[in-house]
Amino acid sequence: MEKVLTEISIVTLNCWGLKYISKLRRERLTEIGRQLAAADPQPHIVALQECWTQEDYHSIRRETRFILPYGKFYHSGAFGGGLAILSRWPIEESTMFRYPLNGRPTAFFRGDWFVGKGVACAKIRYGPEPKQVVEVFNTHTHAPYEHGPNDSYLCHRMAQSWEMSKLLRGAAERGHLVIGVGDFNMVPLSLEHRLITAHAPVRDVWRVLHPESSLGPADHPAEKARRRPIPTAEFNIRENGAASDGPYNTWRWTRQQQKLLGPGKPAATIPPDTIDARGKRLDYVFAGSGDIAALNGGWVVRHANVGMMMRHPKLGCSLSDHFAVEATLAFHPLPKKPSKTRPLRPTAIPNPRPDSETIVNSLEPDIADADTSTINTTPIPSHAFHNGTYLHIQSPTPTPSEDFSTSASKHPDAQLLSFPHANPQYPTPSIVVPLPSTVYDEILATLHKYVRRERSQRRWRARHFFASAVVTVACLVGVWFSPRNYVAFVLMLVSSLSLVAGTIDGLLALLFFKSELRALKEFEWEIINAKAINGAAPIQDEEIDEDDGDDEEGW
Repeated sequence: MEKVLTEISIVTLNCWGLKYISKLRRERLTEIGRQLAAADPQPHIVALQECWTQEDYHSIRRETRFILPYGKFYHSGAFGGGLAILSRWPIEESTMFRYPLNGRPTAFFRGDWFVGKGVACAKIRYGPEPKQVVEVFNTHTHAPYEHGPNDSYLCHRMAQSWEMSKLLRGAAERGHLVIGVGDFNMVPLSLEHRLITAHAPVRDVWRVLHPESSLGPADHPAEKARRRPIPTAEFNIRENGAASDGPYNTWRWTRQQQKLLGPGKPAATIPPDTIDARGKRLDYVFAGSGDIAALNGGWVVRHANVGMMMRHPKLGCSLSDHFAVEATLAFHPLPKKPSKTRPLRPTAIPNPRPDSETIVNSLEPDIADADTSTINTTPIPSHAFHNGTYLHIQSPTPTPSEDFSTSASKHPDAQLLSFPHANPQYPTPSIVVPLPSTVYDEILATLHKYVRRERSQRRWRARHFFASAVVTVACLVGVWFSPRNYVAFVLMLVSSLSLVAGTIDGLLALLFFKSELRALKEFEWEIINAKAINGAAPIQDEEIDEDDGDDEEGW
């Protein structure tokens, strides 16, 4: 076993490798492998999404075999989950966990249900000690095909975030370093985002270093409420971590702009001050600390940035329709026990969204017991915020992510001690607070709205089945009494098509919708139980009706 490292470098990238659909797929994914192999610093763990074919996976493996000799391609669904994990160290265990809720087979033109989306899990040992283990969870959640309050897939993404949080929490309880990565198809501090950070001892590494980063694209309601100016392309990359939909990515260009690309053509550039109203963050790295007591220290965030922004050297296009998110975790030993006369003092970070719950607190380490020579203790100017609204006229200077000790909240001592399990002798609050009961009520309201929709669909499809059976019988009777001409043929054709369509709808009503409603029932119970555990009045099991009838309360 090689010498244990004090840093772990992580890369997550959506490769956009859909067979027959993604343009220039083979050339782009091969170049992704080359760029990973040439990366500095060298990545230790790489998580890929939308790597759908074995051909592309092996192409990347060939390029990275010397720095990432171990890997796993995950199989799921009818066409594969598109997930892969590459590692510098051996993968001791591997699991493909499929989401109980993941789209609908009726939306066959979208394909999420057919690929069997889920979480690719890998247990990787990075050192000889029992707790020197990292568990990686790589996912690609359901795509947001719909937007606004009528997004019927929001319930699926919430359920998937909930399942991810349970996997992360379970690994953390085993005392392992947990890393959750992937394309989550959510914006920061959304309901799905808060489900993960509130129910698992992990942090969004980007927000650790950039706590004032955006909450979505410029036209997102939560971002508009902050009244910040529309960011530039450069600012969105450096400060907001917008790895998706920005103007730097050539696959987001218009067709006219893309005509400037190609072999032998001069490189087309985008000015850094280009206004970027669409760029957003969909790709995340969530990280825990490891077993702090057993290791006498834990993992903190040293560095995070948007990467893989280079273009194909011959084709001139971006390597994917997403950029990568890169993060470096550093092992930091526990600081000395704080002085009794100078205890740790929780300091609230101004809430960037006035209509949301503040879920992040920072810790001011004791000056006598921690090296704070590099900590900037200058208070935030009073004019910077007014009633929760950001007042800068221009985009503020990006916060450098190269040094994680530029402020008290980013200092490694503060990061480490903010974990509730850092050490029993440290009376420190957690950076994560339980979600308020209103948030659980919002989840339940969304869930019940979706259930009513699916129950209506199930009834309609069941009725269609019985109606098709009646039509089939009627057509067969008509054939019996019809003359021997084209009328009989038409009646037989109608009866056959009706029977096939009705049978498909009947099977969907009996198998898919029934199983989906049962999975939703499980999700409902877990949310109600979590609400009760976090301070609400306990609920009795019998309050959740297990009847399979059509009443809306019991489903």
